[in-house]
Amino acid sequence: MSERIKVLQLQPDYHENSHNYSDLAEQIVAAFPRDKYEVTTAFLQGKPAVGAEKSRAEFVVYFDLPEGVLKGWRIRVRWILYQFLRANRFDVVICNRYKLVSMLMQLNRWLKIPLCIGISHGFGEYAPWQRRLFARLNVGPAWRFVGVSPAVRQYLLDQNCGFTPQNTVAITNAIDLQRAQELQFTREEARRLLGLPQEPRIIGAAGRLVKVKGHIYLIRAFASISGRHPDCHLAIIGPGKEEGALREEIAHLGMQDKIHLLGFRAGAKRYVQAFDIWTMPSLSEGLGLALLEGMSGHLPIIASDIPAMRPLIDGARGIPVPPAEVEPLAAALDQYLCLPPADLKQKGEIAYEYLRENHSIEKYRAEYLALVENNLPIRKSRIA
Repeated sequence: MSERIKVLQLQPDYHENSHNYSDLAEQIVAAFPRDKYEVTTAFLQGKPAVGAEKSRAEFVVYFDLPEGVLKGWRIRVRWILYQFLRANRFDVVICNRYKLVSMLMQLNRWLKIPLCIGISHGFGEYAPWQRRLFARLNVGPAWRFVGVSPAVRQYLLDQNCGFTPQNTVAITNAIDLQRAQELQFTREEARRLLGLPQEPRIIGAAGRLVKVKGHIYLIRAFASISGRHPDCHLAIIGPGKEEGALREEIAHLGMQDKIHLLGFRAGAKRYVQAFDIWTMPSLSEGLGLALLEGMSGHLPIIASDIPAMRPLIDGARGIPVPPAEVEPLAAALDQYLCLPPADLKQKGEIAYEYLRENHSIEKYRAEYLALVENNLPIRKSRIA
């Protein structure tokens, strides 16, 4: 067997992922066949607890650097990475988000890694002019860039700082549906574990409780139509700094018995079948992976009409609503809640079929493999 291609996927921090069927970093690892590729995953911060599931990569490195080390100039991190990368001589390095991408841009001036891939997950990473200037000076021929949706790719191209149609592609996020089916709780079990009633219709959402996720508008929209649907509840999974403000709003609206903030739940995506309708009222998203996770539970969707999510909403034949507007969101909720159960279920099946046909994990893996094989200069001489 010829010498294998050495691939490194560099991650900022470690999270336990045994219940996460949408852990796309692990899906990238799975894209590379072991007979031709040697894959290493490295985490700058964190490490697994005893007995926790590890990365599926052939080799795993935990730098276990202290909190805060990625802030500021990150000189210590740069030196650690430089030594590690120089010693291991990887052929391909894949990294996520601006901090890691920018450090590797600079380091690769000396390391000369043949192929570097930077993944962008949203908008605004290159808003500061200093970042655009840095990219313009450091994007070299070894670099390829991935936007997690066509909208993110277009955002990168619009920055005019080294991202071009030739070096920047869109690889849309995906869901491992087989893994999802293995891990998701049934409707009854999910509701029992979440402490939710079994009989009513329940509108669901999941995400960090931060302003950009738009939960305040969902709460107000639900409250405005609750009188028309007295047997309906709203439940939101996720922790965040806006929890106190959201609870105050719920109390102000007198909705404590109907709106449930469920907080952090390990493996939150396993609970999607607890719900009848899936909502995502975000003000901004790079793709909206949670929208795909809702579809994986055979749920009809309502989501904000923003560039990254509009193609998903249209494909799933859901309802797009203007972000940060209560009345259109309330009307969308009312439209679905007025449907007979069989009709609502059918809309969920349409969303699931769209997900299965357009966001399969097999397609996702194949696109990352092709990105490497089509752009790695040494591929022909190293892969038999």
